[in-house]
Amino acid sequence: MDKKILKNIIDVAANRKDADLVIKNCKIVDVYNSSIIDGKAIAIVDGYIAGIGDYRGKREVDAKGNYVSPGFIDGHIHIESAYVTPEEIGRLLVPHGTTTIIADPHEIVNVCGMDGLNYMLEAAKKTELNIKYMLPSCVPATPFENSGAVIDSTAMIEPIKNDNILGLGEFMDYPGVTQAKEEVLNKLLVAINEGKIVDGHSPGLTGHKLNAYAAARIRTDHECSTIEEMQERIRCGLYILLREGSACHNLRSLLKGVSKENSRWCLLCSDDRQPKTILELGHIDNHLQICVEEGIDAITAIQMATINAAQCYELKDRGAIAPGLRADIVMIEDLINFRANRVWIQGKEIAREGCYLPKVERFDISNVAGRFKIGNFTIDKLKLQLNSNRVNVINILPGGVVTEKETETVTLDEAGCFVYQPEKDIVKIAVVERHNNTGNVSVALLKGYGIKAGAIALSIAHDSHNIIVVGTNDEDMAFAVEQLVEQSGGIILIQDKEIICHMPMVVGGIMSDQTGEWVNERLTQIHEIARTRLGVSKEVEPVMTLCFMSLAVIPEIKITDMGLFDVTKFNFISVEAKE
Repeated sequence: MDKKILKNIIDVAANRKDADLVIKNCKIVDVYNSSIIDGKAIAIVDGYIAGIGDYRGKREVDAKGNYVSPGFIDGHIHIESAYVTPEEIGRLLVPHGTTTIIADPHEIVNVCGMDGLNYMLEAAKKTELNIKYMLPSCVPATPFENSGAVIDSTAMIEPIKNDNILGLGEFMDYPGVTQAKEEVLNKLLVAINEGKIVDGHSPGLTGHKLNAYAAARIRTDHECSTIEEMQERIRCGLYILLREGSACHNLRSLLKGVSKENSRWCLLCSDDRQPKTILELGHIDNHLQICVEEGIDAITAIQMATINAAQCYELKDRGAIAPGLRADIVMIEDLINFRANRVWIQGKEIAREGCYLPKVERFDISNVAGRFKIGNFTIDKLKLQLNSNRVNVINILPGGVVTEKETETVTLDEAGCFVYQPEKDIVKIAVVERHNNTGNVSVALLKGYGIKAGAIALSIAHDSHNIIVVGTNDEDMAFAVEQLVEQSGGIILIQDKEIICHMPMVVGGIMSDQTGEWVNERLTQIHEIARTRLGVSKEVEPVMTLCFMSLAVIPEIKITDMGLFDVTKFNFISVEAKE
């Protein structure tokens, strides 16, 4: 802030000058005193709040008794999981009252390395939504797959100094933290020595191991699934991010553990939120609705969406309506539905009645486009030749992304190759390495997906985003891989070597350069055709289920480009079952 702006703020606050904008007749949500200031005005100058009281403005807006809240903050989100770019996520979220998000770009960085991080930083400048980033801490996410980059502690030293990078992103390598491995310590110290926060990711961790995790200066966790986990982490000094996304829904259950005493340690976050969810339910406004439905006081809920997040991430210029802070303000009709009438970011009106007002301009994607190097891929690499018909299969458990290992008997041909049998819900699943021309193709068997014809391939495969393909025959599977690369990634459905539905995702193969509405329409078509023409089970989400089949940190059994992986034993296993 320069001296002229500071003087303007002081002069307006002291009522010596007119404000640029005055919002009058408000019911102001005071997150400091947990109260409502009724009938007062907010004076804004040069994008900052000068004061609350009786003020004159060059422009005046009559709130007509509506509530006025600090802008909402999402404490943890992956933009890439919405399948849209930063410019588009801004257009989608701001009309719901969100003015700041804390984004972890580890998906695009796993694909494109520092090119991906730089792209996200530059693209964020094209939206009025204030996007703060966390520097991905685990690239690759595990050593059990090939990703597009390796980001070690040395590579983190310069980017961590960026003002728009708040700290280290979710530290998924919790075994490395609790065992105090040398390179993990080096990464942690990159953030600690810069005085920046480290986000956590520690599902199921408890007792001494949780103490060790917290002792490493890790200060948040969004992976709690029980009240007991939440309370133990709060005792360790961690902020808890209550998650309500498109895939994971922990908010309602965890709210039962939120009290007057511990609510200040609770934030709201979405983690992954797809356009369909945003367009139909909203964003943090939806979280607030759920909070009130579950009996949380409305002002307490707003605190979790504003000041708590600002204090956690040391965003000292926002999170409340008070003199000297950014004029990030949302006008809402009531404290039940939290529908945003108007949204201001740094004193500029950005959304009104559900519409994003600025023109959307996009940053050049050429440096992160495509990114496909699949080596010498051929249909022969999809063969699954076995010495026994007793096999380990990945069994999908309905309603989530967790799997279990099962043993099944399958049919083999004369050469010992797996043969798909329509009466059995067991099909091939393959992962094709697509970053480094390794030529890696691993093949295993999948149960519970339900596909009865053709093939589905996608390049959205958390976290390294290699190609995943599943199908009933090698011809369609190979064609799906080839056509997916041709369209620069995304999702593709094949039947009889014909494309029956597809969605190109040209930004690193994981994000579309189109609108959220376009993405939603395509995804809806893909889901419908996957079920009606290819027979995918109604019990599973056709795309998201496949996205997580290669994530070797979620139990019980997964497949990466290196092979079939037993997450419980943390080692690779054979498709052939041991008797």
